[in-house]
Amino acid sequence: MRVLGLSSGTSTDGIDVAAGQFALDGDLVRLRPLGHRTVPYSAPLREELRSALPPGSTTVETVCRIDTGIGQEFAGAAREAAADLAGGRAELIASHGQTLFHWVEGSSVHGTLQLGQPAWIAEATGLPVVSDLRTADVAAGGQGAPLAAVLDTLLLTGRGGSAAALNIGGIANATVVPSTGVPTAFDTGPGNALMDAAVRRVTEGRTDLDLDGRIAAAGRVDPDLLARLLADPYYGLAPPKSTGLELFGAPYLDAVLDAHTAAHGPVEAPDLLATLVELTARTVADALEPFAVTEVHVSGGGARNPVLSARLAELLHPARSVPAEDLGLDGDAKEAYLFALLGFLTWHGLPGALPSCTGARRATAAGRITPGSGPLRLPEPATIVPRHLEVVGPDW
Repeated sequence: MRVLGLSSGTSTDGIDVAAGQFALDGDLVRLRPLGHRTVPYSAPLREELRSALPPGSTTVETVCRIDTGIGQEFAGAAREAAADLAGGRAELIASHGQTLFHWVEGSSVHGTLQLGQPAWIAEATGLPVVSDLRTADVAAGGQGAPLAAVLDTLLLTGRGGSAAALNIGGIANATVVPSTGVPTAFDTGPGNALMDAAVRRVTEGRTDLDLDGRIAAAGRVDPDLLARLLADPYYGLAPPKSTGLELFGAPYLDAVLDAHTAAHGPVEAPDLLATLVELTARTVADALEPFAVTEVHVSGGGARNPVLSARLAELLHPARSVPAEDLGLDGDAKEAYLFALLGFLTWHGLPGALPSCTGARRATAAGRITPGSGPLRLPEPATIVPRHLEVVGPDW
């Protein structure tokens, strides 16, 4: 079955699209990657979206406009990918949409909202669409995140030791698959989110991250500022746990910097970025330390920051820090392939979340289905829950 996966992360850079050919073989899922791309949001939609993200206030009218706009732009990206990447043979689309709000209080998630009306995608492509991929897990008492644990666990199981997958987007999340026992997953805290906010602050609104680490490399870690940042209660919560821009956004950074400036004076831009890099690296390493992992597979935008990557490797030692590509998937497309996988599992009646990773009472199928142009005909539900995923080459 050829499936398209669509997503956009907390950095709101654009729409990640991946096409994959999937097959079930007992407890094995085979995935043949067919290609991926990133389609930027239009400038007006990106600006409207970023203005509505926490802590921005918004209106129901704006929510409707954004929901429609994201749906339409996802639809355009899906229509082109169905032809170009899937060779006109796609059968299903899975769309994560764009998270607007993740309602967290302490260690509990009460709701989550992803925008991008799937009817636009179904209308543009004629294909059924699986969307709203997090809410079923939240309704079952889970965090609704990190959903990457499903793909990570299938990829890492059976590697002979305790392994972890780490994705550094706006928020960093990790999945730990021990050599024995059940997997665990959690958001470690800010990935690029605070660095992004800091770059915008010191460059008067530029939206690009310090991905090459030049600003951070020129600075030194401010120990007082780092201690203030590390004192946040989130880091003391036990997994499973999740977070987002609702906590670790620009106002959070502003408040911390105001308090630091009052006590110690202002911090220079290079020192601020160096300290935020250290925060991300330190909180990731601290979160993984109890699990004694032997290898960490790293993906996401933060993996392209050499200063962050080098510091992570130091703090994670003796565990090996290796790129996600070692598992057979391009790190930039991993989340889009994840959502394609979730859509494929839902289509076959299989769960799309792991209770040990999200804290849910039971494993739920992910999402709801919007029919395409034809009658909706689901296959007979699969009877074996997959335990492994194999990435195969073009000859398969």
